[in-house]
Amino acid sequence: MRGTRSQSPWGLLYTLLTLLSFLFFSEATEQLPLGPPADATPKRVAIIGAGAGRSFAAYELRKLAKSAKIPLNITIYERESYIGGRSTTVDAFDDPEYPTELGASIFVQVNANLVNASREFGLGVQSASNDRPDETEESLGIWDGKDFVFTVKSGSTWLNLGRLIWRYGLAPLWTQNLMKKIVGKFLNLYEEPLFPFRSLTEAAAAVNLLNVTAASGTEFLSANGISSRFAREIIQASTRVNYGQNLPLIHGLESMVCMATDGAVSIDGGNWQIFEGAVKASKANVHLNTAVTDIVRGDDGSVHITSKSTLGVDGSESSETGFDEVILAGPLQYSGISISPPLEHVPDEVPYVKLHVTLLASPHRISPAFFNRHSSKEIPESILTTLPEDLDLGSNPHGVGPAGFWSISTLRTVMRTVVKKGQEQQEQHYVYKIFSPERPTAEFVADILGLDWSHDKGPVSTPKVNTSIGDLPQSDISWFHEKFWHPYPLLYPRVTFEEIRLAPGVWYTSGIESFISTMETSALMGRNVAALVVQSWQNRKDEKGDDRSRERSEL
Repeated sequence: MRGTRSQSPWGLLYTLLTLLSFLFFSEATEQLPLGPPADATPKRVAIIGAGAGRSFAAYELRKLAKSAKIPLNITIYERESYIGGRSTTVDAFDDPEYPTELGASIFVQVNANLVNASREFGLGVQSASNDRPDETEESLGIWDGKDFVFTVKSGSTWLNLGRLIWRYGLAPLWTQNLMKKIVGKFLNLYEEPLFPFRSLTEAAAAVNLLNVTAASGTEFLSANGISSRFAREIIQASTRVNYGQNLPLIHGLESMVCMATDGAVSIDGGNWQIFEGAVKASKANVHLNTAVTDIVRGDDGSVHITSKSTLGVDGSESSETGFDEVILAGPLQYSGISISPPLEHVPDEVPYVKLHVTLLASPHRISPAFFNRHSSKEIPESILTTLPEDLDLGSNPHGVGPAGFWSISTLRTVMRTVVKKGQEQQEQHYVYKIFSPERPTAEFVADILGLDWSHDKGPVSTPKVNTSIGDLPQSDISWFHEKFWHPYPLLYPRVTFEEIRLAPGVWYTSGIESFISTMETSALMGRNVAALVVQSWQNRKDEKGDDRSRERSEL
């Protein structure tokens, strides 16, 4: 007959068994669906910000919800126009062929979250020094404002090791062993039974790291037999370039993290691609150029968010959306978000580092005269700084000291077409990155590059201290980009850390910043929060299931 299909004996048998199963067992057992019910209401999660922690929270939420067969809608609000937070690039000369890291520049072999994600997303990994010109005798130097206290010779591993031991004895080896011991303890936070951890303070205590965060870097290293010279010249140079902080103030754990540099790499084209990949994998609804202004927590456990465009369009209106959970990052103190009713746990307002990042390109090499040397080949391509021995910073213990900057790095060379005497010609330009606590003046940049700027400046009455890099001639500074950050907190010694669950339905990832501030640890906390959120859903579901079982037994 048209419009009908004959059913096979196996199909009839399957139908019969299904009917029998329903008749005999539907009253006694509750059938578990293979997937979420068609009418199941999706969980709604808002994530404010698209940096490392937030992107990995979305990424992990999607994976865990899929595994638990929980329908899920994720919405990400990001006030900037890009994904990645502090991990972002700018194009030198506005040319996409030369992406240059503005924020977080490298990650290392032990950073499992970033390494695994870069592989999963098929991202190309390159050595952290891949683009360095390699034109000088020394690749790295540590300057105390007067002298280079130590330099690393280019391509001479054994020679450099011998020079380290000659100057510092066995302190480099002891430091490496101490670092591996500390990192080994930290890695326990990645695995059960500690992961996911509901309290960072309790988790840190469980792996015996609170004694490391309780002491300053100076105190911790001294207690572990590390010489003061090696600590001041090598380890402090690392804490300054990584965190803009000196050893007497930064806690011992972060001091050790700075020495974990094995296998330093970056993503070809920018590390932000890891976080963009995580957001894409999360299948989140992403609202860029959108700031959250208000969060209102309802009596029924819902969370209502009001957001608004950051593009400054006249007449742009706010929109309000309801969610089951919201994941915040921070620092919350700079977010400008109004939260009502007040949170049960309000993160402390802690001081953050003020960091100026200056990218610039110039045909000029770094001046040897500035560093009291004779030849440009003697100037290391990466210059870190430290404090002179016995220097008392007085009332400004976190000051930069006589060096005046945290670091200067030669990133790459770029060939540019320039016009000289009416003719076009190719000229090699060097791209530099400067980390400093203050915005570099034109005078400072001119001195670094050995420019006789006094002939090129404006009126004599114009004080140099009020000038900026943009006042220098374009023939000397062919391109520049300036950025001011609050990138990480001042990592004072402490033994307690922010709560992860600030209130019902409100979660916080940035508490880990005062413990360890890296892309990797932010990613770890994002995954941790995601796991806690899904656990809370499953626990509520189990509680409801127990209630239904009790009701049936009472009947």
